[in-house]
Amino acid sequence: MAHVLLVDDDPDLITEQIRHAFPPPAHRVEVARTGADGLARVAAGPPDVVLLDLRLPDRTGLDVFEEIRAADARIPVIFVTLSKTADAAIEAMKRGAFDYLFKPLDPAQLRRVVGEALEVARRMREPAVLAETLPEENVAGAIVGACPAMREVYKAVGRVAAQDVPVLITGESGTGKELIARAIYQHSGRSRAPFHALNCAAIPEALLESELFGHEKGAFTGADRKRIGRFEQCNGGTLFLDEIGDMPLALQAKMLRVLQEQAFERVGGSETVTTDVRIISATHRDLTADAADGTFRPDLYYRLGVFTVHLPPLRERGEDLPILVQQFLRRFNKELGRDVQEVSPEAMARLRGYSWPGNLRELQSVLKQALLRATGSVLLPAMLPDLTTAPVAAPPPPSDHGALEGFIRKRLAEGSEELNDEAHRELDRVLLPLVMEHTRGNQFQAAKILGVARQTLRRRLRELNITPRFTDGTDDDPD
Repeated sequence: MAHVLLVDDDPDLITEQIRHAFPPPAHRVEVARTGADGLARVAAGPPDVVLLDLRLPDRTGLDVFEEIRAADARIPVIFVTLSKTADAAIEAMKRGAFDYLFKPLDPAQLRRVVGEALEVARRMREPAVLAETLPEENVAGAIVGACPAMREVYKAVGRVAAQDVPVLITGESGTGKELIARAIYQHSGRSRAPFHALNCAAIPEALLESELFGHEKGAFTGADRKRIGRFEQCNGGTLFLDEIGDMPLALQAKMLRVLQEQAFERVGGSETVTTDVRIISATHRDLTADAADGTFRPDLYYRLGVFTVHLPPLRERGEDLPILVQQFLRRFNKELGRDVQEVSPEAMARLRGYSWPGNLRELQSVLKQALLRATGSVLLPAMLPDLTTAPVAAPPPPSDHGALEGFIRKRLAEGSEELNDEAHRELDRVLLPLVMEHTRGNQFQAAKILGVARQTLRRRLRELNITPRFTDGTDDDPD
């Protein structure tokens, strides 16, 4: 149950809006009419997110925010204000507030911002357990395994967590890189400060700089107010940059300066902003090769990789598979209302015989599908989806152009003046589904094979209305 605390002395309309947007039983909404009452409720039981009015009868919202942050900086605080200038709210954002909203509250924006804050709160508080054996309790953030490679991972986390240096986590997509980042954060000296995670591959290039560094009002079309970026919001804490290898080259220079000087300028601004943030980054790419071919700055790579932790793919983890299967079954039984306690030897043999290109994320997806088909307490082979890895198709001989040649000849005869674009689209209609099927829907792996950024692949799939046969389970936990 998500715990939302509203600290606001406004009439009941605001309270009803909040309760309507976040109904029980999934949410519990508490209301405090004064700053003192709000602080007492925070002390009694830290909420997952606080909605805080800037003007309270007994003290300012900024004063209350500072006391909340001093008590527990991990609580996301969202300011609500009547003032359209919101200078005080922007000042609070500089000090680490999560966001600010204007009254009257827009329901869609309210749900989106609070939802994002709840996700940030979950990532900060959900324990990232690293254990060789299955934990006694059902811990959603547990990463387990006793193979030699995973033992080295645990040792590496122990060595670097308390050292305030940048960490680079490498490994294939789906191996659990964010869990390792959270474990480093939770065992560090910044464990009671904010932890924010940002996927560099999931944000359009044009918006990534603003997301990281913020922007001034009027910096570009649509910038209708000043925005405080993640580096300011996360001041004093830890920022996890997933898929750092997909960061545009032009933005990497600004990242390098932040690492060197802990200073930057917002987009469209001239004021130098200082910050104190520990960077943990992750990538599925080979940054040494990218640095050699000029697609990633070598000096940034050296700064990010002061300490490197490498996560092995699932296919190289030996006897870890059975314990991982038991861990996910125990977790998904609860989520899906099933009671599968065993895996038949034949089903386990099929799981062992698969190469798992999507790693832990794909294993989760397969087990969820199996549980949805399950009717008893034993997982049988018939309940598993198809685990046949599609072979890599051999390229056709140079003279066999087939349908593509026919398409080109047809468009030539019709007098096309956009043949280059048309031919590439026709090729994509064949190429993209085949590559996505080969990777069983794993977009990171497909983009790597194609040699394009993941957002480019997503755009092509969307433009051509291509729906892959498989899904990579992007919403699952491991990265």
